[in-house]
Parts: sequence; C-alpha cells; structure tokens
Amino acid sequence: MSAPASLRTKPIDRRRLSMQDRSSYKPQQRLGAIAKAKAFKQRYATQQQRKPFATEQKPGTGGFTQGIARQQERMRIKGAEERRAKSFRPENAISNDIYQELAT
Repeated sequence: MSAPASLRTKPIDRRRLSMQDRSSYKPQQRLGAIAKAKAFKQRYATQQQRKPFATEQKPGTGGFTQGIARQQERMRIKGAEERRAKSFRPENAISNDIYQELAT
C-alpha cells in the first residue's frame, strides 16, 4: 500500500505553480499529511500482522447459555416452585405442645 503521489516526500517545485497556488502553498501542511499517512500505514501493517483470536467470540453470554430469556424462564420456574411449596404449608403454626405430649 503506497502513498498517493501528493503525499510523497519529494519537494514541490513552486516555479510551476500559479501565483494563487504559490501564495496559498504551505509546506508545513504537506509534512503533516505525510506524517498522517505514515502513521496510517504503520497501524494498518500492525493490524495485518496481529494474530487473530483463537476462540470464537459472541456477544452477550459467550454462547454457553441461551441468553436472558432462558434466565428469565428459570427464575419463573423457581418462583412457581416456591409458591407451590408455600401452598403446602399449614395456615396455623404448630405449637410446641404437640412435641411435649409425644415425649411423655
């Protein structure tokens, strides 16, 4: 990937420019553009040489579970089991007298 001809480091012959172009030409801007192009080329080359990820990456849960809907379903089932267990409990608390009668 080479830089375009306008970003090469060769100096520009100002004698060939028109008077308007000659007055607006600023070599500092050219040097800044060359620096940006070099930085871009370096970043691009580094990205191309970087080792790719060895594991597949998926958003969210990492692919091990079914996601938030599965978790919500588990919580609904758990809540239903707890309500069912509470429904089997007696309404009145059992007093400690029962245990004393059995001991004698």
